[in-house]
Amino acid sequence: MPFPVVDDAWRLARPPALLGAALLVFVPPAGIALLALTIGVLWFHRDPPRSPPAPDEAAISAATDDAAISAAATDDAALSDEAEHGDIEAAVSPADGTVSVIREEGDRLRVGVFMNVTDVHVNRAPLSGTVEAVRHRPGAYKPAFSKDSDRNEQLVIDCGNHELFLIAGWFARRIHPHVAAGDEIERGQRIGHVSFGSRADVLFPPSVDRSDLCVQKGETVRAGETVLARP
Repeated sequence: MPFPVVDDAWRLARPPALLGAALLVFVPPAGIALLALTIGVLWFHRDPPRSPPAPDEAAISAATDDAAISAAATDDAALSDEAEHGDIEAAVSPADGTVSVIREEGDRLRVGVFMNVTDVHVNRAPLSGTVEAVRHRPGAYKPAFSKDSDRNEQLVIDCGNHELFLIAGWFARRIHPHVAAGDEIERGQRIGHVSFGSRADVLFPPSVDRSDLCVQKGETVRAGETVLARP
């Protein structure tokens, strides 16, 4: 193939490919249609490489300045540890598509990305961390862009301080996780894919609020590359 695809794509593409090849001799129009469908299935499951942005130099500089200001009143060793382990990672989009949800849920912020049928449907980790649990939530199959889609079937990837929700749409009924509980994941890493249209939401840590957002509703984003929030 001229483009990389997820492994699961070959399983889905094999039946129309084999049937199309057989019918090509006896019923050429039907065979051509099935082979075109095969290419469409593979194209839908394409998996292009992505490069997460480098750590934000401005955030690093700010963390250093804060440490310097506090140094006069705080133990030097404690400051060094704080500067080294401070949270300066910018959160990237978990999906290609359009930002469709920005709302507060208690003391946490949720940002959702709607994936159209033409978007890449490989999902990526918005932040680095450890997967604590992968939970399946049964539900309905409403259009992923509608308000009712919050009640759709979902796969929740719980990383403790943040969660990723892969939400099925009316036609998308196959959610495939690529990670399991206990896995260490890096920001921008492939963590799953959803076949044929859906939504991917990030529930941020309580420390992230609207002032940290770098996107707005209706904005087009790319999985693993577009920065959603900069804590």
